[in-house]
Amino acid sequence: MTHCFTRYLVAISLALSVSVIAAEKAARQPNIVFILADDIGYGDLGCYGATKVKTPNVDRLAREGLRFTDAHATASVCSPTRYAFITGQYAWRSPGKAIGVLPGNAPLTIDTRCVTTPEILRRAGYTTGVVGKWHLGLGGENLDWNSDIKPGPLEIGFDYAFVMPATGDRVPCVYVENHRVAGLDPNDPIRISYQGKIGDDPTGREHPELLKMKLSMGHADTIVNGISRIGFMTGGKSARWNDETMADTYAEKAIAFIKRSQSKPFFLYLATHDIHVPRVPHPRFKGTSECGVRGDAIQEFDDTVGKIVGALDRLKLSENTMLIVTSDNGGVIDDGYADGAKASLNGHKPNGDLRAGKGSYYEGGTRVPFIARWPGRIKPGTSDQLIGHVDMLASFAALAGHKLPDSAGPDSFNVLPALVGTAGKPPVRDHLVLQRNVADRLAIRQGAWKLIIGNQPDAGKRKNASDTELYDLATDPAEATNLAELRPEKVEILGALLSRIKSTSSSRDLK
Repeated sequence: MTHCFTRYLVAISLALSVSVIAAEKAARQPNIVFILADDIGYGDLGCYGATKVKTPNVDRLAREGLRFTDAHATASVCSPTRYAFITGQYAWRSPGKAIGVLPGNAPLTIDTRCVTTPEILRRAGYTTGVVGKWHLGLGGENLDWNSDIKPGPLEIGFDYAFVMPATGDRVPCVYVENHRVAGLDPNDPIRISYQGKIGDDPTGREHPELLKMKLSMGHADTIVNGISRIGFMTGGKSARWNDETMADTYAEKAIAFIKRSQSKPFFLYLATHDIHVPRVPHPRFKGTSECGVRGDAIQEFDDTVGKIVGALDRLKLSENTMLIVTSDNGGVIDDGYADGAKASLNGHKPNGDLRAGKGSYYEGGTRVPFIARWPGRIKPGTSDQLIGHVDMLASFAALAGHKLPDSAGPDSFNVLPALVGTAGKPPVRDHLVLQRNVADRLAIRQGAWKLIIGNQPDAGKRKNASDTELYDLATDPAEATNLAELRPEKVEILGALLSRIKSTSSSRDLK
């Protein structure tokens, strides 16, 4: 009897020890929530100087966390930025073809053998989920949208996915949950084309009288929900999204994922559609900002952030969650729809005092808001450390205590010391390559210096314009004075560094 009781006590002790070890491991592995806004510029949030929009939820995170002043999307358009975040590799290195803005029917651009940010975290014991804008391609060539849609997010490391295939201004205008179009009626199959019109759905070009939002350029194909898009779509009527409820839908799906996953560490990648065009916020946000529909959409984005923060608070998860809020590139005003955004700016500056915006590799195109909060672990303040979204793979691996395979994330630096505010000097990252769109349009940052080689859209309008541009951002953050002719030695040094990075397979290994 005594022997049996002793064995029972030993068993209980071992079970408790295992539980304690598991609990300690979970405590060492914080949840990670990465919220990526769309087209929100450096000056679009209250904590970055905006006064015509109200962003109390993001501003709260900035007060409670670390606000970065030199964080970058690694491209000034969406698809390559997302590719770099997921793979830890510059998008211009993508095997076969450098990645620019993808059409809505593009095949998956990420090799399923690639070690990705979600896959690294899944190996470390995390449950991984993506909700929102995907825009990295789905399936293979000639995908059938009416059957299993793969490969996709689940094949590159996510346990759960609820995404739009591309953007709100591109067909197909449906949500994909895991491997299937959500809400699809099999008797109303979807067909998609980017080559020519299919089916009988009206287009904006043919029937402008049906549009509730007029066009400024392009976007004249199939009309969905009173808005004409890029590309042609027929079928799938029951599955088509409603633009006005999109933000609420994403918030609901994200919170449901958090609730399901809270028993172990989780990684949530929430890629909002706000504030990309078409800007159609829910009616409850109409007229709430002082700078038109674009400002209203910013306030809707802030509401989404507030819902996520509120859910973490209610579930008592905030203390053990690193929450990051950032954007995929700089801000843009008129992006194809005549929504009155330019006329309604009312003094608001989407990219602050930075030059240019989305689609440019001047600072306004890639320098973005970036806020990291982890209560009790991140000391509130500001940081001028140079970091990029491409760094999240290596940094999240370090945060999860998982050793990064040598071949993974070749351009991803472990900037965790910067994220938690313990980095000193020298900086955690010495250089960063910035992509405008395709591989032959690159710029390089090293410290405060920036080199651009190649014609820019507004180069001819600027003083001292040339094909080679050099700026000292420490004294000239607006990139107003080209120093290339005055500092040829700096042009040579940065040009040589960019050439070395382009010629090697891993910028992280450069010494």
